[in-house]
Amino acid sequence: MGDVEKNRKMFVQKCAQCHTVEKGGKHKTDQVSMVCVGRFSYTDANKNKGITWREDTLMKYLQNSKKYIPGTTVIFAGIKKKNERADLIAYLKKASNE
Repeated sequence: MGDVEKNRKMFVQKCAQCHTVEKGGKHKTDQVSMVCVGRFSYTDANKNKGITWREDTLMKYLQNSKKYIPGTTVIFAGIKKKNERADLIAYLKKASNE
């Protein structure tokens, strides 16, 4: 899980431009209003993929979103290091329960 503050900073650096973890947070893009484990809005590509979002699927998505969901409109380079993806997911789980 790592350092919660470090994980929060990673979210801010890599995700907060388009996503919020605040319950009822404003839409920052036209496709996603909140990105917490279990709470997502979806593009058509995401809907057609038929994903059940869990830690394992989010781990794959965060590594390379365009490869995992061809046709997604997300602009995200991915997180190559597995431990960094795990830390980010841990932060999202914590934030989604606040």
